[in-house]
Amino acid sequence: MDCIFCAVVAGTVPAHRVLADEAVVAFLDHRPLFPGHVLVVPREHVETVTDLPADQVGPYFSRVQRVVAAVESGMAAAGSFVAANNRVSQSVPHLHVHVVPRNRKDGLRGFFWPRGHYRDEEHAAATAALVRAALESA
Repeated sequence: MDCIFCAVVAGTVPAHRVLADEAVVAFLDHRPLFPGHVLVVPREHVETVTDLPADQVGPYFSRVQRVVAAVESGMAAAGSFVAANNRVSQSVPHLHVHVVPRNRKDGLRGFFWPRGHYRDEEHAAATAALVRAALESA
């Protein structure tokens, strides 16, 4: 199976990880809506929320909850947008929750948002470090 997120989990594809434990790997989206946009994926390959085994739902979403708090804190955001597509509009068929830092009047409207890039690798690394630090202090 060719799954880019499984490759990130395995460490064979580089990513700016902010959390990696027995349940999940969380890393910066390479095309973020805003700096600090993180994807949280379960280590096991499952395509959708409904495919996630019941005994993994709590551990998975408790990590999502931690990442939400860390993104808001680490990016000094007023709030966040937390979402998961289930098949439709799911660009990678591996369950993933988007955690996007939000601030009032940040320019996002509706569901058609322009995606950007980090200025460079240093900007991405520094952003990942902010979220990692917030996770460690939580």
